[in-house]
Amino acid sequence: MEPIAAENNSDNINNKESSFQFQTSTYMQKFRLYETLSNFYMIGRNKSRTYWRVLKIDRLDPSELNIREDSTIYTESECSELLRRVHEGNISTGGLKFVTTCYGIVGFIKFLGPYYLLLITKRRRIGVICGHNVYAVLKSEMIPLPNSTVNSSINDKNEIRYKKLLCSVDLTKDFFFSYSYHVMRSLQKNLCNNDPDQVLYETMFVWNEFLTQGIRKHLKNTLWTVALVYGFFKQTTLSVSGRDLKLTLIARRSRHYAGTRYLKRGVNEKGRVANDVETEQIVFEDVSDGLPTQITSIVQNRGSIPLFWSQETSRLNIKPDIICMCL
Repeated sequence: MEPIAAENNSDNINNKESSFQFQTSTYMQKFRLYETLSNFYMIGRNKSRTYWRVLKIDRLDPSELNIREDSTIYTESECSELLRRVHEGNISTGGLKFVTTCYGIVGFIKFLGPYYLLLITKRRRIGVICGHNVYAVLKSEMIPLPNSTVNSSINDKNEIRYKKLLCSVDLTKDFFFSYSYHVMRSLQKNLCNNDPDQVLYETMFVWNEFLTQGIRKHLKNTLWTVALVYGFFKQTTLSVSGRDLKLTLIARRSRHYAGTRYLKRGVNEKGRVANDVETEQIVFEDVSDGLPTQITSIVQNRGSIPLFWSQETSRLNIKPDIICMCL
């Protein structure tokens, strides 16, 4: 068994409702993607349909990522009118066409040819933390940015190989996210620290940090993207002494120096241990109205022994010897 790193924090928190009142009205949770010959148009809205925004993605230059965000906050009718005008302005080249409904941008990636847009197209709610929904990914899609008339190496043999390698990462297994709750951090850190979303994407538990660098650099915000956490999320309801309690178990796996057993051991040159995991248990009363008045959170960190060591696997040696490396 891997050893458990000696860091175990436990807090009982008397929760003030204001601590969890993130500005949910400005968090967009549903998106629609449209296309013309020269641009993609993404329309995003919040849950109450009172906040509508428009994102424009260029399709004519396959080698560059050109994204522009309309600073205007639209109503639903104003957004429909804008789409109508875009359609009429592009009617000679086919007009405006609907592509897909999605629930957030995972990121943009470029191999040898053009950029690709990665989207979450289906989601499933797996839990609620103090009124904030947490979702799992059910389906994702990768869409090339350039249109069919733009000369790009999208069908190159090596390009296809790299795309297959990326698609082999199954986002429907053990990835989860939330629009309004910073699920990449423990409850204690969410209560005590108000870091901007840009900083939160750079933490060790956001696995699509690299994929979102381009759009975050262009827009200076994270309204259109979701921060994917890899690990384990399970929530259940318990009844204790006539009171219903929500028990939530979250395991967040670090994106740094992660790998399979025997192949990743010890610590690397940057001081990051192999397979670092933060496990958090959250318990609060399951109330029908408002937010719970009391909540408890226990956090435990584990990882490989922070030394330079490895093991060479062999079919003939079920328990390979430990090799320690001296500096």
